[in-house]
Amino acid sequence: MVSVFDVVAFILSKIHRTTAMKLQKLVYYCQAWSLVWDEQPLFTEGIEAWANGPVVRELYDWHRGRYEITDIDRGDVNKLSDTQKETISAVLDYYGSRSPQWLSDLTHMEEPWRNAREGLSERQRGWQEITLASMEEYYSSLDEED
Repeated sequence: MVSVFDVVAFILSKIHRTTAMKLQKLVYYCQAWSLVWDEQPLFTEGIEAWANGPVVRELYDWHRGRYEITDIDRGDVNKLSDTQKETISAVLDYYGSRSPQWLSDLTHMEEPWRNAREGLSERQRGWQEITLASMEEYYSSLDEED
């Protein structure tokens, strides 16, 4: 399995620049759709339900204090399989043109983030994990509707 940094390296090779918040949401959707389409997790790191939406803590620790991301000093695109690259590309085709706030708002309407934040107020800090099982279950149901 690859790391979130390998995924980020590929994303940045395609879109070249994005905000830190948008990057977090893009890797979240890459993980979600990999679970549905490829039937396996894309990367090893967990995803937490923060107030502004899903966050990979290791990625946050790397970009902390940066608003815009244009390059990454870690990660290896060559670790990704063709199938993984296709999944990431499909996610970018759909979500890549969306604004960071639109993506954040979307995650707030979806069950995996909402369920992980159960019992917390909207702005309250929280680090509960969004489970792979909850993501797979929720996004599989969306895929079946298409």
